[in-house]
Amino acid sequence: MNDLDCVTRARALNDACACALTAPSPLASRLTALEPELAAALLAERPHLFSESMVFISEAEARRIAEVIAAVEAVVARPAYPSQVLEQAPAVARQVVANRGAFLGFDFHLGPQGPQLIEINTNPGGGLLIALLDAAQQACCADIAQLVSGSPGRAAFEVALIAMFRAEWEQARRPANADFPRTVAIVDETPESQYLYPEFQLFQRLFAAAGSTALIVPPEALVFRRGALWHGEQRIDLVYNRLTDFYFEAANAAALREAYLADAVVITPQPRAHALYADKRNLVLFSDPAALAALGVEDASRDLLVRHVPRTRIVRPEDADVLWAERRQLFFKPVAGFGSKAAYRGDKLTRRVFDEILAADYVAQALVPPSLRTLRTAAGETATAPLKLDLRAFAYAGKVQLFAARLWQGQTTNFRTPGGGFAAVRIVPCTDERKEQNKEQAKEQNKELEAG
Repeated sequence: MNDLDCVTRARALNDACACALTAPSPLASRLTALEPELAAALLAERPHLFSESMVFISEAEARRIAEVIAAVEAVVARPAYPSQVLEQAPAVARQVVANRGAFLGFDFHLGPQGPQLIEINTNPGGGLLIALLDAAQQACCADIAQLVSGSPGRAAFEVALIAMFRAEWEQARRPANADFPRTVAIVDETPESQYLYPEFQLFQRLFAAAGSTALIVPPEALVFRRGALWHGEQRIDLVYNRLTDFYFEAANAAALREAYLADAVVITPQPRAHALYADKRNLVLFSDPAALAALGVEDASRDLLVRHVPRTRIVRPEDADVLWAERRQLFFKPVAGFGSKAAYRGDKLTRRVFDEILAADYVAQALVPPSLRTLRTAAGETATAPLKLDLRAFAYAGKVQLFAARLWQGQTTNFRTPGGGFAAVRIVPCTDERKEQNKEQAKEQNKELEAG
């Protein structure tokens, strides 16, 4: 099976594969084993968190996504890149820190020209939940059970996360101090009211298994005193930062800001990482061949990014007439936005909203419609209208840790669509595994004959 064939096969499976979640029973039992109340919080209180479907991508697409992520890292590593992008960021982002920042979320749409990188996030949610969902899934479409391959697995992903946080700690604090932080604060606004609060609890368990005491706290519960960050009488060694106040600008993040500027605690991800990766204006650079060439980016990385990052431009009032005329081919995103908040498809814009966009800090990205996942019954009947699909690659230090998908209906991603939500991802190989197995068997037989 060549690359084109496996891409076609993956698309066909997303259209025709009747796929039912093996939960709630298996998923609920796994969650209950971790914490009795967690299963109810996930499955009953959040009915559209998990999709009843899995999503299929081709090995060729997975490989290309990994290459695009590596190319982004190659650009960020260029000596001129940080100074160029940090000029447009708040002063706090120019603080030099040793740790690179915890995993990134690279979000893609699967377009006719291959995967298209639509944005990068520095505090992507859902990783542990998706790994848990993935563990509860079994191959649907029994006839292709041997055709697709799974993710690295929940246990392997958790090992990768601990290795990542250990790397963050060692980069910033050196192993001589301690091989892992004693106390970790998982920080977000009113965390117990967050939709993904159960994931914070899973992270709390993960840190505990690695030997850390992990607290789930809002930023205002932290205090900077005596040259350290504290929660009550507990000194915080590392902050796993889930705030969307990316530059610690709100009053309740004052302690975090002071501790960060004093290099008194390891914060991951941190303002510098957000400025380097997730500021939407960086997409302008990643999609501009001239700008990439000026940075000295190698031809291969430059060509790859130009093909797989939709062309993006800064929204300026002087370009209003052109942008309005071309709006149906554009998607408008706030520079500091997250979670599809205040993001608009151009073909849905009213003149009033367009005027608000012109007055704010926005980018306009070439529209790449998401691909579709059709949910069907076992009898092959369409269960719902096709759901839109985007793909997220969790990655650290340029390496993919986990693939996940989100399914939804509407203008932007949400967790309100029946049948939608997070979905496990399965990869359709582009090689004929049976031929490869036969080759290996032939090699072994030849070795035995030579030895005999």
